[in-house]
Amino acid sequence: MDRSVYIAMTGATQTMRAQDAVSHNLANASTVGFKSELSAFQSVPVLGPGANTRINAVAQGVGQDGTQGTVQHTGRSLDVAVNGPGWIAVQAPDGSEAYTRAGNLQMDADGNLTDSRGNPVMGSGGPVTIPDSSQISVGSDGTISTVPMGQGPNTIAAVGQLKLVNPDRTQMSEGSDGLMHMNDGSTADVDPTVTVTAGALEASNVNPSSELVKMISLSRQYEMQVRSIKTSEDDADDSSKLLQTS
Repeated sequence: MDRSVYIAMTGATQTMRAQDAVSHNLANASTVGFKSELSAFQSVPVLGPGANTRINAVAQGVGQDGTQGTVQHTGRSLDVAVNGPGWIAVQAPDGSEAYTRAGNLQMDADGNLTDSRGNPVMGSGGPVTIPDSSQISVGSDGTISTVPMGQGPNTIAAVGQLKLVNPDRTQMSEGSDGLMHMNDGSTADVDPTVTVTAGALEASNVNPSSELVKMISLSRQYEMQVRSIKTSEDDADDSSKLLQTS
């Protein structure tokens, strides 16, 4: 009984872990710039005495789906969508440089440009600050131009530029802050080939229908594992009764 229960219990635990990834994707189906997490069951050898053919199916994350989400035009001057591969550099809560594709930028009371979570947006010389302006525009290369408050349109001037990068995706991973970081702790170089579309946002690339199908499939797998545990328990009870009557 112990062995069969262990196998079923392990299967149920791994199924719940895979279900967590699906739930996370569904919860972020409307999050700007979100990339769906990918997971898969992988065969891992069982350590210890016994046949070498023994394996466990373990649910493991295998990265993110890098497919670009649908670009939705908003008309808002501080909304930017990254075209193709690339990232917007921001300052993470721990002070390090991190990267995001969520381009719904904000400006606080002091004129500091931040992402939707309040993380400062990085420029070529550090965090970007925008002076009091009557008009703000963002160019395709990330250049931020403004018309000073009380001035005419002919006084438009560049006040900063978004730091746009495109490092090797295999060298990046998502941190607990929801931002992408370089695995070795370094900072990515500016890539002049990365462009943005102003007045637009990249939607999440999560496919809700596909994720719901996965959720149903995993739920059925979990039910099967639970039934296996119950069957093992019933078999053990029946065996005990037979031994008592013998």
